[in-house]
Amino acid sequence: MTCKELMTPDPICCSPDESSVRIAKLMMTQNIGSVPICEDRYGKKLLGIVTDRDLALKILAAGRDAARTTAKDVMTRQPVTCRGDDDLEVALDAMEKNQVRRIPVVNENGQLIGIIAQADIAVRGRKPQKTAEVVEEISRPSAKAAYA
Repeated sequence: MTCKELMTPDPICCSPDESSVRIAKLMMTQNIGSVPICEDRYGKKLLGIVTDRDLALKILAAGRDAARTTAKDVMTRQPVTCRGDDDLEVALDAMEKNQVRRIPVVNENGQLIGIIAQADIAVRGRKPQKTAEVVEEISRPSAKAAYA
């Protein structure tokens, strides 16, 4: 199976100058946990990604003003990606290694064409054992994790 066969195609994206409030509202209304950040909505050159965790830790926990904080202030730049024609194993290995729950899928020009989320793997993946392995590795506390 290729990444293109499993991905959710044409995901919603935002520009770097959009507010974190708009991004959070998109996450809520679309029931998604991340929003890719692209140069523009039409060319879709991927620049980064904002996750629900980014909003919680980099805005709320840091005491920042969400209305004045933009995507470029909190996005993960140069996110881990895969290509549409990559074997799904490439994406799964990258997700495990980098402990990410979502991976943008790009074309040869770096344009966003889809996204693979942990839920996509669980629902549409054909290898239950691999799905369990990915979920376990992604969820494993990293050595850098700090506990309160």
